[in-house]
Amino acid sequence: MTDIPFLQASAVTKIYPGAQPAGLKPTNLVIEPGKITAIIGASGSGKSTLLHLLFGLISPDSGKVYFKGDRVWGPEEKLIPGHDAMKMVTQQTDDMNLFAKVYDNIAILLPNTDIEAKHRKTEEILLQLNMKRIEKKRIADLSGGERQRVAIARALVTQPEVLLLDEPFNQVDASFREGLQQDIRKVVKETGLTVVMVSHDPAEVLSMADELIVLKDGEILEHGHPKTLYQEPKCLYTARLLTNCNVLSNGEAKACGIISEKENVVIYPDWATITPSYTEQHWLVKQILFKGFYEELVIERDNISLRVMNAHAEKYKEGDAVQLKVRRYLEY
Repeated sequence: MTDIPFLQASAVTKIYPGAQPAGLKPTNLVIEPGKITAIIGASGSGKSTLLHLLFGLISPDSGKVYFKGDRVWGPEEKLIPGHDAMKMVTQQTDDMNLFAKVYDNIAILLPNTDIEAKHRKTEEILLQLNMKRIEKKRIADLSGGERQRVAIARALVTQPEVLLLDEPFNQVDASFREGLQQDIRKVVKETGLTVVMVSHDPAEVLSMADELIVLKDGEILEHGHPKTLYQEPKCLYTARLLTNCNVLSNGEAKACGIISEKENVVIYPDWATITPSYTEQHWLVKQILFKGFYEELVIERDNISLRVMNAHAEKYKEGDAVQLKVRRYLEY
C-alpha cells in the first residue's frame, strides 16, 4: 500500500484572463509534513495563487488539492473557505479587536468549555513566540510587526496541522524579523507543524525553509533544499532570485579569464577575490558599498562592472587598481 501524500496539488490550474493572462498553469506538488516549504518567484509568478489553492480559499479551474487523501474544497462547495486543519496568515491584521489586549485577542479563539486549558494554551503560545512582554497591551498600541506576531499567535493557538504564511514578515522590522522566523522554526521542531510560506526575500527563505519551490510564469521551474538551489541552481532565474549575482555574457566573461560556450556566466560576489594590482591588466574600484561587517566593491574594466565581496574593510578606496580572481562560476 502506497503512502498517502500529506498535502498534494494534482494538476491544479487557475488562470486569470487579461491582456497578459496570469495565475497557475497545470501544477503537481507534494508538501511534506513537519517541514517549512517556501514558495518563491517574481511578482505575478503565481505564488499566492498556489498558496490559496492549497488552503481552499479559491477553487482551481481544473485539478484537485488533497489533504491526507481527502479533497480540499473551494468556496463554491464550502460555506466558510479554507480547510479546517489549516490556518493562513497574511499581511492583513484587520480581524483583530483593536481595543482588546493581546492576550484576549489570542484566547478568544479557544472554547470556554475548559477555562484552565484555554489559559494554558494561550500562555504556551505567548511563551513560544516571546510575547509575554506585550500580552497586556492593546492591539491599537502595537507596531505593525508586533501585530503580525499576534496574527501568527492567533493562527497557532488552535493547533492547526498546517500554517500558511503569505509574505508574513513584510511589516516586521529587520531587527525583529530573524527572531520571529527562528521562533516559528522552534515551533515546527517542537510540534511537528507543517509550514508553507510565500516570500520574495532570499535571506528569509535561505535561513528559514527546509524546501524551496521556484515558480516562474505559473510553472514550477525547480525545487529542493535551499543550500542546493543556492549553490547549484539549474536556472539563471533561480540564481537571480536567491542572490544579488553578477550576470555576464560569454564575451564579457573573457575579461574575468572565463571561456564559456554558453550564453550567460554567473558570478556570486563571494566567489571572487581581489588583490592590489601592479600591472596594466587591472580593474578599477568605482564604488564602495558598506554592508556592516563587510564591504561590497563595484569594480569596472572595459565598461564591464562586477560586484565583489571584500571582508577587509577600508583596504581599498575608490580609484584603486585591483586584480580579479574568480574561484567559481555558473554557466547558463
